[in-house]
Amino acid sequence: MSMEQIFENFVRLEKERDYKIEAVAIADEEKVLLEHHFYPDKVRNIYSHTKSYMSLAAGIAMDEGKLSLSDKLSDFFPEKLPQNPDERLLRITLRDLLTMSSGFDECYLMGSGRRSGEGIPDYVRYMLARPVKQNPGEKFHYSTADSILAGRMIEKAVGMRLGEYLYGHVFAKLGQGWPLWENDPEGHPVGGGGMHMKLTDMMKLGQLYLGEGKWKGERIVSREWTKESGSFKISTDGHPEKNVWKCGYGYQFWMCPYPGSYRADGSYGQITAVLPQQGIVVALQCSEEGDFNRTTEFLHENLFLPLVEELS
Repeated sequence: MSMEQIFENFVRLEKERDYKIEAVAIADEEKVLLEHHFYPDKVRNIYSHTKSYMSLAAGIAMDEGKLSLSDKLSDFFPEKLPQNPDERLLRITLRDLLTMSSGFDECYLMGSGRRSGEGIPDYVRYMLARPVKQNPGEKFHYSTADSILAGRMIEKAVGMRLGEYLYGHVFAKLGQGWPLWENDPEGHPVGGGGMHMKLTDMMKLGQLYLGEGKWKGERIVSREWTKESGSFKISTDGHPEKNVWKCGYGYQFWMCPYPGSYRADGSYGQITAVLPQQGIVVALQCSEEGDFNRTTEFLHENLFLPLVEELS
């Protein structure tokens, strides 16, 4: 079965079963190959897919020599530290934040928490006052706060807001415009969520990584960063035998169960999966009305696995 036939079959099955998938597309590093919209094409919240864009900004800042994985959070915000800070708080590095292993070991500043006013008005000061329960770098615990803190470290390193930095280095060059993006109470773009994009703009991140950091011949980020951020760094708290999509984490990218593959992943199914061995990117946007935990098996059996088998 060809890639086109697999795609057409998937579209037919989704129309029959209605998993609330809004759109799906397949691309190589240069162009969109196949695209279908079940709902009108529009800009939408891509939720935690935003985290992978923040990771890209971190990689660019490192390429510029302005940031390193070993940089410590406490060194960037000494004025916000509590009195007599925990020794473990002082050891949290950018690497720990990017791998969701800060040691706070709680889900802080998630979407619902931000909506309810958690952390107002100063997210950094709020997080530096939280107890550190684990040694940094040892245990994965998914928390948007880790991504927010990493984003703020990037801002401090490059001397500008994250949106401005990404616009100059990425959004403008990739033709994505200026995305609507949630800001915190102090006006900082939320490094862990709230970016809004159309499907084919969102998936350009995956095309850039498939191209090993180059976009239409121009180097955007180093090849080394695309390889490092998209490779396994820490075990996640899932059970791959029960959920094929929980099989490890890189630098703000989830690992996929197909050789060498990884994905940017936002709530409800805002997905850009990079499959380097197959030479493609697969992207989806899904409605908040759907149950993405139920949808993953459908995607695995009827889209990803057939594509991997056909193109290997």
